[in-house]
Amino acid sequence: MSLEVENPPGIETTRQLKRQDSLYGDAEKVSSFKHHGSEGGWPRLLHLSFQSVGIIYGDVGTSPLYAISSTFPDGIKNNDDLLGVLSLILYTLILIPMVKYVFIVLYADDNGDGGTFALYSLISRHAKVRPIPNQQAEDAMVSNYGIEAPSSQLRRAQWLKQKLESSKAAKIGLFTITILGTSMVMGDGTLTPAISVLSAVSGIREKVPSLTETQVVWISVPILFVLFSVQRYGTDKVGYSFAPIITVWFFLIAGIGVYNLIVHELGVLRAFNPMYIVDYFRRNGKEGWVSLGGVILCVTGTEGMYADLSHFSIKAIQISFSTVLLPSVALCYIGQTAYLRKFPESVTDTFFRSIPELMFWPTFIIAILSAIIASQAMLSGAFAILSKALSLGCFPSVQVIHTSKSYAGQVYIPEVNFLMGLASIIVTITFRTTTEIGNAYGICVVTVFSITTHLTTIVMLLVWRKKFIFILLFYVVFSSIELIYLSSILTKFVQGGYLPFCFSLVLMALMITWHYVQVMKYWYELDHIVPADEVTSLLEKHEVRRIPEVGLLYSDLVQGIPPVFPRLVQRIPSVHSVFLFMSIKHLPIPHVAPVERFLFRQVGPREHRMFRCVARYGYSDMLEESMLFKGFLSERLKMFIQEEAVFETNSIAGDTQTSPDEVIDPEVCGHDENITSDLALWVEKEKQLIDTEMERGVVYLMGETNVIAGPKSSAAKKIVVDYVYTFLRKNLMEGEKVLSIPKDQLLKVGITYEI
Repeated sequence: MSLEVENPPGIETTRQLKRQDSLYGDAEKVSSFKHHGSEGGWPRLLHLSFQSVGIIYGDVGTSPLYAISSTFPDGIKNNDDLLGVLSLILYTLILIPMVKYVFIVLYADDNGDGGTFALYSLISRHAKVRPIPNQQAEDAMVSNYGIEAPSSQLRRAQWLKQKLESSKAAKIGLFTITILGTSMVMGDGTLTPAISVLSAVSGIREKVPSLTETQVVWISVPILFVLFSVQRYGTDKVGYSFAPIITVWFFLIAGIGVYNLIVHELGVLRAFNPMYIVDYFRRNGKEGWVSLGGVILCVTGTEGMYADLSHFSIKAIQISFSTVLLPSVALCYIGQTAYLRKFPESVTDTFFRSIPELMFWPTFIIAILSAIIASQAMLSGAFAILSKALSLGCFPSVQVIHTSKSYAGQVYIPEVNFLMGLASIIVTITFRTTTEIGNAYGICVVTVFSITTHLTTIVMLLVWRKKFIFILLFYVVFSSIELIYLSSILTKFVQGGYLPFCFSLVLMALMITWHYVQVMKYWYELDHIVPADEVTSLLEKHEVRRIPEVGLLYSDLVQGIPPVFPRLVQRIPSVHSVFLFMSIKHLPIPHVAPVERFLFRQVGPREHRMFRCVARYGYSDMLEESMLFKGFLSERLKMFIQEEAVFETNSIAGDTQTSPDEVIDPEVCGHDENITSDLALWVEKEKQLIDTEMERGVVYLMGETNVIAGPKSSAAKKIVVDYVYTFLRKNLMEGEKVLSIPKDQLLKVGITYEI
């Protein structure tokens, strides 16, 4: 079986053989990757449930600090409005975080990973919607790939697959809403610290009324600085440290809620009757609709819960949400409503004024710590989503640090952390109050909700293939709810709502620019490749001599000879004794098992010792250090040579089915014993030669590609390619650093691509 890709015109497909790929046998022996929290039984599950409280629920858990006050910015005009708003909050908590996310969307995970890019990669595995045509038949053989072609009975899934693959608009649309969702999550990560910390610190004015608004802002700034500084220690350490604190917070707010309910008014429990919602809108009309922009703040951080799925497991999140978060937050809102029924004038700072006198200072301290935790939840989700975008070629190269040796998916991105921290501090200083920040925050939250609903609906149609009535019910119910909330929050566009749109537009422009040029660069290389069967004539033309050591020439292409190679042999007419055309390829799955990492093909006659190698990674996989990578590569290359010889031996015998465990046995071919003996001898010599050359050293070759717009390009394209992309490429992390290539073993070949 050969590497199968879509070939450009004029390039012949390599020979097709009826045999399994050399790695296919190993792939069959590998079980699927187990994500964080998928094993260990109940003790492990309860441990993760506890830890999840400290990482993913801080944002939703601290929403009582500001949600009700944001809903009534002009005060309470009718006491019954409190029952209507409480009913809205309770049913919003039940419908969006619990029903939609915890019990439906979390199951749309990509082998344990969540978030908008996980949904996009899940869709792209079942339909070819990615702009770069580097799909290979062998990709579907990876044990985690988990793809099953739609059956003839399920025509709906087949029809949707064909529509997505044949429509350029659908591909662009899917990609655009995915990066919009990513941009909005990044906006969440910027605004969550600002609104959470500012809300918590504002509580001190209840005891120190002489403090001005400006002083509260400047107290918040160093707290934000500390928050972003501790991110380098990773989710595991930070989350486990925070879990006891946020657990205490949940018990505190639940206890305060029960206290207010008993002391002030038990009758607010009537709000579980949804008729109070109807009465609220009848009484308030347009003003009631506008107030939904404050109500939606009760579910901030829900998308972070989904994005952080790779750190935990679905069951762990379901347990902790149902038994800790929902009861605690609901009781807190119920208690606040009971308090406001008696003291409606306190609506501007409901949370702190409703705290019993003796509990104020402990609650205030825990509130500040919980605000920090709330920010941690969104930052963890933002880093996780952005690392996926980076590996799928949708974000410029930045350093991704894996903060846990035990669990994949726990990452920290220094450059992004710095920029988000800076932006969060600037927002806090500029806006100064939670009202305008809340307006901006609400737009981020609802936009991401809507994007997740649309992508999950596609997953239901294409991957899950559920009954149409169930899919229709899901889409109509949740898209309608989110549309109503979005229409409300957009009325506050001028009062701070413009901020996330500006932020997202800038981030989307950078992501689209980077991805567009990367796609165009790939197509340029595809159009200018040298066919593999012409490698001999190319070497003879330039009188290329072979030199010691192993050479690895990196390229994005998964077939053919990249255009940088003819330039290399033209300038330096020498090629290493063992030479590999290397491609680092990220599959649309979280993880690829190491045993399934490499695919090899012979390039030209075997005496050339030139190979095509594709190293496959999932978007959550960490690239190995150079020494470890070299060791894996050497072993797999020798295994490939063995497999090729076995196949050739069995071809002589008339058997084209090979097994990875077979060795060359002269007796299998009878009268061809001399031939097979020579093959066995040749294999051993080749293995020894590879070991020898690896010991001598490895030279890494990379193209120093200068991408420029063609002379007939539009002015906009020239600005995007010649200025924006060039600026990003020169000022962000270089490719060799991403690949952990030692500088003293690196050789760069300059080449210009005119696209």
